Amino acid sequence: MRSFTSANILLPRNVELEKWAVIACDQFTSQPEYWNRAKEMVGTCPSTLSLIYPEVWLGSGREQRIRDIHESMRKMLENGLFTSYDGVYVYVERTLKDGSVRQGVVGCIDLERYDYHPESKAAIRATEKTVTERIPPRMEIRRGALLELSHVLLLCSDEKRQVIEPMAELKKEAPLYDFDLMQGGGHVSGWLCSGTAAARFEAALEAYEHQMMEQQGTADSALLYAVGDGNHSLATAKECYEEEKRQNPDRDPKTLLSRYAMVELENVYSEALQFEPIHRLVKGTDAKAILRQLEALCAPDGTEVRWMAGTESGTLRLSCQGKLPVAVLQDALDRILEDCPGEMDYIHGEEALTSLAGAENAVGFLLPGMDKGELFPGIIHGGVLPRKTFSMGHAEEKRYYLEARRIRE
Repeated sequence: MRSFTSANILLPRNVELEKWAVIACDQFTSQPEYWNRAKEMVGTCPSTLSLIYPEVWLGSGREQRIRDIHESMRKMLENGLFTSYDGVYVYVERTLKDGSVRQGVVGCIDLERYDYHPESKAAIRATEKTVTERIPPRMEIRRGALLELSHVLLLCSDEKRQVIEPMAELKKEAPLYDFDLMQGGGHVSGWLCSGTAAARFEAALEAYEHQMMEQQGTADSALLYAVGDGNHSLATAKECYEEEKRQNPDRDPKTLLSRYAMVELENVYSEALQFEPIHRLVKGTDAKAILRQLEALCAPDGTEVRWMAGTESGTLRLSCQGKLPVAVLQDALDRILEDCPGEMDYIHGEEALTSLAGAENAVGFLLPGMDKGELFPGIIHGGVLPRKTFSMGHAEEKRYYLEARRIRE
């Protein structure tokens, strides 16, 4: 059984797609002005903004917002907002601000073949450590949701580019959608993949999975796919599915819609796919006290990590001893914040970090990037990376919510 399969995909009709699609809920968490602009742009138009919970607003009116999300989903379905495409894939091209084009295929994964725990040998694994405390609040949203909207990006390791790239032949047909994304998100186009085209894609997918098993010398514990973005959302889907299985012990799990989760599959070897570092910001803290404690981890030949606090800046030379700088820094900050006041945040982009670190009682750390070619070997041999190690592109380049799928009858 393949780990990545077709999906029953819902797309909105007769809506302004520029207002319908909004960026992943875990972006711009320290920049409410981004989400306020999105709200103003959407107005009263149908939008995925009413179907998701931006994390920037997690601290206020949570219960009512979740009820509103569930009610919006119900109304959209009752009002016939969606066109249904059953048992299909969608080939996606995302044109970024620099002109590069990121290719992907929207489908479903079987959650029976996914596990986010660090010791997992599942076919689909997390790339980074999952913060389990972040799962229960997300489960509150998913439990009562009729629809799933996904910002998950799943990665394959297809160096020969035989799985996704040939799908470009679908561009001979008219696209399902083709529009500019709001607030500097670039452009996105999607084409329906069904029938003969889907069969060719599935054959390529099976060949890829077989090749990965051969390379790793095992069919039972080979890593086939890695979660590049949205692991906490996928972990939430997994826990909700396991919960539903427990609640329905006499039902065949294959009949549960919650067994599957919608994702976009991309190739880690795509030239358009860039790994960007995710920087660290500590707010509401004594910056000098934190820097003094970090100096104990420094060495003359250590890896340079720039810091900035208010109008001051400098460099730490962290003694990494073969570890990633992000792992050393994250571990140190976790220990320091057990006794020192402060709140950690994860920031995409040097400009955003510089701005936020300029505030009073804040300190930011600018981290170097990582070689994306090391991702699959690193997970196979060393397990998951530290949480928030990398980002697939800048914040504006994250996946926007667009397609939907029913997860409850």
